[in-house]
Amino acid sequence: MTSSMAARQLGFEPFAGNSPVELRTNSEDNVRAVIWAAYRQVFGNDHIMESDRLTSAESLLQNGAMTVRDFVRALAQSELYKQKFFYSTPQVRFIELTFKHLLGRAPANEAEITEHVNRFIDRGYTAEIDSYMDSMEYQDSFGEAVVPYHRGFATQRGQTSVGFTRMFQLYQGYANSDRAQGNNKGAALTTELAHSSASTVRTPNSGRGLAGNAKGSRGQMYRISIVQANRSRTTQVRRSSSECLVTYEQLNSTLQRLNQRGSRVVSIDRA
Repeated sequence: MTSSMAARQLGFEPFAGNSPVELRTNSEDNVRAVIWAAYRQVFGNDHIMESDRLTSAESLLQNGAMTVRDFVRALAQSELYKQKFFYSTPQVRFIELTFKHLLGRAPANEAEITEHVNRFIDRGYTAEIDSYMDSMEYQDSFGEAVVPYHRGFATQRGQTSVGFTRMFQLYQGYANSDRAQGNNKGAALTTELAHSSASTVRTPNSGRGLAGNAKGSRGQMYRISIVQANRSRTTQVRRSSSECLVTYEQLNSTLQRLNQRGSRVVSIDRA
């Protein structure tokens, strides 16, 4: 959703340049990469002791008796996940982190938080985790073989662009962990979701804002680079690239329109 320079400044360049991790061959190297990526994603980059690993679930995945989705489900429903993110964490903060860990994005609005609070009260922990794992959003985004990843750093069909800024309220750098941020603190998005507002995107280390967020840049023009697949009936897939210039005030509506058309935004730079 933003330029490579901004990705470096904001600390998510490793996510911007990497392809999703997918189980393809059941080879030892492929399975090991999937397991490592799943632990990193689901446990918010927290360190996992060798003795804490879910060896039974890992064996089922290695033997082809468990899909990646069910392995991720097993991690999120484990006692280890509860100990790290549930028992000592305020409920709304837990929901924010679970959105990040399992769907790769921040909650979109206050209604989503309320829905998950009510589900937990009515049906319990297992049903709450299953609601993410069995959702159409999860299936469409990751399917059975792809490890969840931070989708909130890119434009997404069906999601508003404000999700990009909210993701940064839950993300504090590639080398940081959700446990290191402090799970027992209050929810990060309560005020924003209640007022349907968005905070300025800032770098994890210096706190410097992303170019284009300051009030003084509202008159600035921005160049959006786009890749659009040619949806023809032939098996050959052709992709065309293009650019458009928009003002600051046009950014949000333009990104929404591109999402609806199925275009992929490669970068956004000041013109």
